[in-house]
Order: sequence, then structure tokens, then C-alpha cells
Amino acid sequence: MVTSAPLFSVRHELDTSPEAFGELRDSSSCLDQPEVLRARLAEDGYLFVPGFFNRDLIQAARGSVTDRLAAEGALDPAFPTIEGMGRPDKPLGFRGDLAKNNAAVERVVYGPELLGFYEKLFGEPVRHFDHTWFRAISRGQGTPPHCDLVYMSRGTHQLLTCWIPYGEVPLEVGGLILLEGSHRKQDRLRSYLEVDVDLYCENQPKQVEKVVAKGGWSHPGWLTYNPTVLRERLGGRWLTATNWQPGDFLTFPMTMVHASLDNQTNRVRLSSDTRYQRASQPADPRWIGADPAGHGPRAKQGMIC
Repeated sequence: MVTSAPLFSVRHELDTSPEAFGELRDSSSCLDQPEVLRARLAEDGYLFVPGFFNRDLIQAARGSVTDRLAAEGALDPAFPTIEGMGRPDKPLGFRGDLAKNNAAVERVVYGPELLGFYEKLFGEPVRHFDHTWFRAISRGQGTPPHCDLVYMSRGTHQLLTCWIPYGEVPLEVGGLILLEGSHRKQDRLRSYLEVDVDLYCENQPKQVEKVVAKGGWSHPGWLTYNPTVLRERLGGRWLTATNWQPGDFLTFPMTMVHASLDNQTNRVRLSSDTRYQRASQPADPRWIGADPAGHGPRAKQGMIC
């Protein structure tokens, strides 16, 4: 992959040489071959499917979000709202509220296209979590490297994350990056993968204060704040798409190490991540129901350490 300018993740410049940085493998030609998709998912640890969605669906969802952002004064009025140009004085980040009561976003993430894809992939009926994660990332640092398992491990671990960009996301706007082959490094990451950020030690006053009194986590969830050192330690390349397009999506399991590039522009990067699993397997109770507990007070569980 050829890059024209330095790329950063969590403010660390990435090595973009061919040995350290590369492109995701396109699996769009295999959509009618679920056995091939399963083999690729096991081998690569992800499936990248460009052009899967009708662009009008994505554009409608994008418009619903940018209209909300504009109404709260978070976008630069000098540009058309749909362009999603942020204001320097209005930093944005995780915005799960933008997906709530949003029929256009729900049509994308829980519509027949995506549910049909996962039913074919799993080979049986599926269910999704009832919580939708949504991000509106303005200029600034990206998400540190992590695995999703530490946030949603109380049901089946055979979950898949689906990441969807709502608009074009060139490298400098800060798309998702995956660490090649990291889904096969579970032995090396065992102590980290056993973390549940909402568990705490009842016999440790500092943890009780942090998790119960202040609503925090017993563990930050991140593997590190230095993606460069992590890649050197675990091996593999950071993988991404050169220019994410409306209609693309990426799916991967709970043990895949991923992060995001820093957004070096004023354009807000809009994306959702949602979870899908076999309906026959137990679901993490924090993320299901009409009013999911999430990481709130109802999710905290004490133990004697």
C-alpha cells in the first residue's frame, strides 16, 4: 500500500513499509460461497466486503446522523451538512446516542441484507445485540489497540463484530486497522483476553471506588497506547483499506486485535460497530433487551480476589 503522507494511530507514527502495513483482502466475490467465507474468516481473522450495501441506504443513514450533529451545532455551517465537516471547538467521539431511535441506521445494521449474510455464514439463525455502538470521530487520536472480548464475554465468545463506515474514509480520516494474524495469538494474549472490564474485586477498596462508586472499569480495555510497539512484539502488519467507501463493511471475531488511525482532517468520521451471533447460543446480558445495561451500574459484578 502506497501512502502519500505519514499515518498515525494514538499519536504514534506508523511504519507504512510493505513489511509493516498492508491492505485487507477483498471477499466480495465469495458472498455466495459461505464455505469459502468461513475458511477465509478462520485463516485471515476477518472478512472485508466492499460494496455490500446499496449506497442509498448508507447515505440515508449518514444524513440522519449529520442532521442531528448539525442541529446541536457540532458541524461547520460553511459546508453542506451531509459533508460532516466538524468544528474545532466542538470535539466529537463515541456517540452511541446518534444511533438511538434512528430508523435509518437500524435499517443498515439490522436489516435483511446483513442478517442474511450472517445466517449464511453461521449456517443457522442468528441474533444481534440490541445495543448499537456509533462513533463520530473528529480531528484527533484514534482508538487504541484492543480486542472486543474484554467488553462482551458473558455470553458466547463466538461473536462477530461488524464495522461499517458511513461515507468515504480515506487513510487520513482515520479508518479501522487490524493486526494481521493476531486472532491466532490467543496464547500470548491469554491474561488480557480473560479480562472483564465490569468485574471488580470486592476486597480491594480502590477497585470498589473506581468501578462501583465512580462507574468506571477495573481494566482500561486497551492492550497498549503504542500500536507500533505492539506490532513489533506480536508480528504481522497493520491492515486497512486505502479508501473506505459507502457500502463497505468489515467483520471479525472477538480475539482480533484492532485499532483506528488518527483523524488528521476536519471531516468527521462516522461509523458503527454491531455484534452478531448464533441465536442458539447465550448472549451477554449487558447488551440485550429493551434497555441494555451496557457498562452501567447494573453490569458491575464483584468477586473476592
